Amino acid sequence: MLLEPTNLTNHFLIAMPNLWDPHFFHTVTYVCVHNDEGAMGIVINRPLNVDLGDVLEHMDIEATDPFANRLPVFEGGPVQRERGFVIHQPAGRWDAMLTISEDLGITTSRDILNAIADGRGPKKVLIALGYAGWGAGQLEQEMAENAWLSTPADNHIIFNIPPEQRWQAAASRLGVDLTLLSSEAGHG
Repeated sequence: MLLEPTNLTNHFLIAMPNLWDPHFFHTVTYVCVHNDEGAMGIVINRPLNVDLGDVLEHMDIEATDPFANRLPVFEGGPVQRERGFVIHQPAGRWDAMLTISEDLGITTSRDILNAIADGRGPKKVLIALGYAGWGAGQLEQEMAENAWLSTPADNHIIFNIPPEQRWQAAASRLGVDLTLLSSEAGHG
């Protein structure tokens, strides 16, 4: 019997093919916090039709680094879609930062966006609007219902794999080919 870790912080949640919720269909969610009160994560494979330059302009932040303007922005989840989150490596020190692992953090403060705009920010970033949230026991229930696979997170997948390949790449860490899983259990 395969036991899921009791704490899924710094893990990927990989949506099973039969998870039809439009917010999570074929997604990979990076779990930033998981405790007795619930869980919070960022979907890492749903780029929006928005670049960071658009967000910076909206926030009246001038980008002097042309690379910053072209960074994609992701749909991080259905909760607080107007709120920005930056997953970054290295963790660094920012005003509103949560350290998730030794070399990875998530920040919600404006100072990191100013630094990215000026080319002084972390070298590896994933910027998202919104997040995914679960109440106490909700994620555990969804795991028991086989809505998700989980595996320890891999920074290479977050920052280097093209977004459209992240769902399968994350599952491959478990030796699973999602294209071979039927979305209809028990029907063959």
